[in-house]
Order: sequence, then C-alpha cells, then structure tokens
Amino acid sequence: MTHILLRHRDIPDLDKLAVYEKQGGFKALKKVVTGMRPEAVTQLVMDSGLRGRGGAGFPTGRKWMFVDKNNWPHYVVVNADESEPGTFKDREILESNPLQFLEGVAIAAFAVEAHTAYIYLRGEFWPIAAELDKRIAAMEKAGYLGKRVFGTDYTLKVHTHLGAGAYICGEETALLESLEGKRGQPRIRPPFPPVSGLYGKPTVVNNVETLTNLPPIINNGADWYKSLGTADTVGVKIFCLSGRVRKPGNYELPFGITFRELIYEHGGGIIDGVPIKAIMAAGASSALILADDQTLDTPLDYGSVHRLGAELGSASVIVLDETVRLDWLIDKTMTFFKHESCGKCTPCRDGSFWMKHLTERIRDGNGSAEDVKLLDSVARQMQGKCLCALGEFSTQAVVSSIEKFPGDFGIKRKVSAS
Repeated sequence: MTHILLRHRDIPDLDKLAVYEKQGGFKALKKVVTGMRPEAVTQLVMDSGLRGRGGAGFPTGRKWMFVDKNNWPHYVVVNADESEPGTFKDREILESNPLQFLEGVAIAAFAVEAHTAYIYLRGEFWPIAAELDKRIAAMEKAGYLGKRVFGTDYTLKVHTHLGAGAYICGEETALLESLEGKRGQPRIRPPFPPVSGLYGKPTVVNNVETLTNLPPIINNGADWYKSLGTADTVGVKIFCLSGRVRKPGNYELPFGITFRELIYEHGGGIIDGVPIKAIMAAGASSALILADDQTLDTPLDYGSVHRLGAELGSASVIVLDETVRLDWLIDKTMTFFKHESCGKCTPCRDGSFWMKHLTERIRDGNGSAEDVKLLDSVARQMQGKCLCALGEFSTQAVVSSIEKFPGDFGIKRKVSAS
C-alpha cells in the first residue's frame, strides 16, 4: 500500500522543504488557516474517528473539544518522549517525515486556538531536536509558522524541549511538570490538561503519530479516513514489530490486519522456525497473550485485542518464541519499571522494589513456589492503586505470565492471589 505516515519510504528526500512542498505539503495547513473555523477543524477530526496513537486510544477530536474556552492562553504540547521498550515509530517520523508532523502540529494548534506549541522530546533525541529546530526556522521563513501564517492574523510559535530521559515523562501530566522545569512526576487528576495543563492553562497533549495523521485527513476528508481500518478502530497504524521475528521494524498498515499477517507476511516469520509462545501487543507494559490459532487470527484493533485480555496500546508488538523463558522476561521488565518508577506513590515505589527482588531470585533459580505466589500477590495488590499507569503497567507481564505459563515458574497449576 502507499504510505500515509511513512511517506518518506515512497518519496526520497521528503524531509526537505522544497520536496515536501512539491508533494502537496502545507496544502492542508493553508486550507485550515485561510478557510476554516477552529471548531470546524475539530469537528472534522472528530468525524474522522482518529484516536490517539500514544497508547490510550482516546478520540483526538473529543480531547480537543474539552479545551476550556473561558481560560486563556491555550497550548499544544507534543509527546515525543518515546521511551516504551519495543516502541520506535515516532523516531522514524521525526527523522524522516518531520515536515508532515510539523504541519500536523500547526493544524492542531489552530484547531484549539493555541499560539504556542512545545515538542517534548526524550533526552536521547537531541540530534532530532537540532534538526527539528532547523525545519521550524525554514517553515517560519516560508510563512508556514511564526507571525501571520499564510498572510492571516494567525500566529504560531513552535519550540522543542528535551527531557532528561525519564520514562515517566511519557505520562502527560509528568511531561507537563518537566516542561515547567519541575521534577517529572504525575499530577493528581482531575483537573485534566484540557482544563488545567501547562502553567495551569488549557493544554492539548498529543502524540507524534497522532498529529502526523492530520494533514492527510484534512486533504482527503473524514469519510476517506474512516474507509481505512475497521469499524471499531479506523485509519492506519505504525506497528513496531520486534522480538524473535526475522524482519523486525516499523510496518504501516490499516487497523484490522491479524497478528498472523503482521508476523508472518510482513515480519518474515520466526527465527529458525521455532513455534511462537506468546505475544506482547503493547511493548514492555503489555500483558502476555497466548499465541494460539485464535490469537494469531485476531484483528489488530483496540476492541479485538482487549477481548484477548490485553491492550493494543501503541502497537509495539513483541513476539516471544519457545526459546524465551518468562521468568527471565519478567525480570527484564521489572528491572526497567523499578528503575523508572518516580517514587511519588507508595504502591509503585515499594511494589516495584519487591517485585524486582522476587523476579531476580526466581530467575536465578533460587525461588520457591511460595515466592511465585508472593510475586503474584504483590503485583495484584498494586493494580488499581497507583497514581499513574506506570505502576499498573509494571504488573501486566508478571501477572499474565504466571497465570498463563506456570511451567516457566516451576509450578504445575495457575497461581491465584493469596
């Protein structure tokens, strides 16, 4: 299929302004700024069915509608803090199709009547930030950003901001705290960012991939976008495929393709032809899914994956075959989550410490059946009690692997919480 988000794979040098202009670049932004009302742009995006691509899958247009119209100024903040293990889609967009992304940022800002936008990048993305700054300057010189965009009264300044490499800052309120110069820790919600966000003002926080969808939606219309994907989840998605596959990488495909198609047709199948054991559909924060025929033939959309007992999230599909021991896997995930816990809430701070203590002992062969039961109990007691999703995410692989693969933990039956 022709790419919509990864267009640089079809068009060489698309990151250059002249090439992007020649390929219809900024046509959507001009249409919006010179001929549409902000509320009409929001309604079009709402009608398109576009949902957030950062993981939560919340309807983009609906989020924009929540912006408080009685409190000014408004801000747009881009979540480019891509730090979920197994996720690498936003980086490719930022490096190779940055102008379509920046056009999307400007469209979102116009829709919510914001005159300032911030792109919050993970600290390791400093070379990307430098390149984005050059492109922002070039767009200002061409009249696509800055004062009097396309000769109108609309003004938009876009800034890049580098974080310090903290996974927690992928959570939108922790990101806003970091952007304000504070320690990156989640806020208590409500209020939510569209009511009280950056500097206490209404703020829309959107993901890189989400915003890159906007120019083609504006150019082609809501019905065109709804014709892609499934009734439950419309449009296209960049699936990050990794693990024990022959051809890991980013694959832009319509929602509704199956795990089998993604893994075997696009990913080239499993290394050495080893049977698949389990799938993590949303990176390290995923629950494990049994890789039976029913799973492999499940459509990749939010509803279908949820019915398997997992979430699609950012669609960072990690494939595990029979060579992977899950006691090793959950110790790897817990090493990450314990390190990245911000420590603000007790269930996550202490729970991740004790889970890591137990997973390490079990991995090294020094754990008992009672240790496995205790690990399962600690994880389940954390669920639903943490300030943000990080604590909940840290338990997903632990609970699901013990429940579905008890043999990997030296026990013969499923463990239930004591």
